[in-house]
Amino acid sequence: MRLVQVTIPTGKRQTVLRLLDEEGIDYVVTDETSGRGYTAVAYFPLPTSAVEPVLEQLRNVGLEREAYTVVISAETVESERFEALTEEYAGKEENEERIARQELESRAEELAAALPTYIIMTVVSAVIATAGLLLDSPATVVGSMVIAPLIGPAMAAAVGSVIDDGELFRRGVGLQLFGVVLAVASATVFAMFVKLTNLVPPGLDPLTLSEVAERLSPSVLSLAVAIGAGIAGAVSLMTGVSSALVGVMIAVALIPPAATVGIGIAYGNPALAVGSGVLVAVNVLSINLAALVVLWYAGYRPEQFFRHDRARMATLKRVAVLVLAIALLSVFLGGVTYDSYQIAQTEHEIRDGVATELEDPAYSNAELIELDVQTQTDDFLFHRPTEVIVTVGVPPDAPRRGLATDIERRLGTDHGIDADVQVLYVEIERAG
Repeated sequence: MRLVQVTIPTGKRQTVLRLLDEEGIDYVVTDETSGRGYTAVAYFPLPTSAVEPVLEQLRNVGLEREAYTVVISAETVESERFEALTEEYAGKEENEERIARQELESRAEELAAALPTYIIMTVVSAVIATAGLLLDSPATVVGSMVIAPLIGPAMAAAVGSVIDDGELFRRGVGLQLFGVVLAVASATVFAMFVKLTNLVPPGLDPLTLSEVAERLSPSVLSLAVAIGAGIAGAVSLMTGVSSALVGVMIAVALIPPAATVGIGIAYGNPALAVGSGVLVAVNVLSINLAALVVLWYAGYRPEQFFRHDRARMATLKRVAVLVLAIALLSVFLGGVTYDSYQIAQTEHEIRDGVATELEDPAYSNAELIELDVQTQTDDFLFHRPTEVIVTVGVPPDAPRRGLATDIERRLGTDHGIDADVQVLYVEIERAG
């Protein structure tokens, strides 16, 4: 619920009070003695969903051009007329918690932080994320997301689009692009510093770190994370709910991948930089698309009716551009998903082939302990198995020749897999 304060200009007092009476709104009026052309100030509580239609009626009688209005949150209102008003608007509005367009715009502007604060928080979050990735520490990576200020620009761009506020839209888009570039640059500089000063083991391969490796090959499921974050951001914005937790969700989709791009650049790994860069781009676009669609579907429109068509056309064009861009980048994600499936399928076939060979009576004493499949790619995306390392346990006196050749032959004959096979023997001694 909200408490609205309205200054009433000279000559508008009876018009405003009549409107409030007709709407069944409880109000208090005090005389205004500042001498600035106002005769009174009206205070009245409203259900959240009633704020926008009531402010529209006040605007229609010319109040917005000649006065100012303040809307603040109210904790509790005890009034029979207020309860009746709540029930009335509960039947009119699909979402009782939906805030007014004016309030939505103010919240979006507040979320788009001032540039110095935005720069500092983005740099700090990117540096912490990079440190967490290089430490292979999920807790540190999560910590970097808490302070990332990325929800504001995304929501500002979506709100600016649906209400036809070009300045707010451009600011949101600009801050997003600047934030992503700044995060990548900060991560690159920090990763280079860490590498040159040997704060991590010399010769460290980032791909051996699980937190880094999982962002090397993003799959189509990454879209679900980004779209969910965009929807949650828009819903939190238009219902007036705290956006802190939702901001963490959006940061999940952006900050760690951006830091991974920086690590890829610092360590000279193009595959890591490009793979994570695609993930960042897809996530940014998906968050914006989801927020834009949700806000438009919720019914937010420009203040002036004659601007509705222009806002609708601009929104449709932006949605089309976002969908096209996401579709193009999703080709890469689809390829990665298919590649991951193929790798898993190949490893399954290799394991079956090894197990089948070990069932041969000649190797009845051999016991499979570990199977490691090494892969590489010649065309950046699709991997192929190049080496199979089989570790088997055998009694001390068991024969140890021919198994590698037999496994390699079986993999080629039965499964069409061309890979070098190595067999490591581990002696197993059992008591008795």
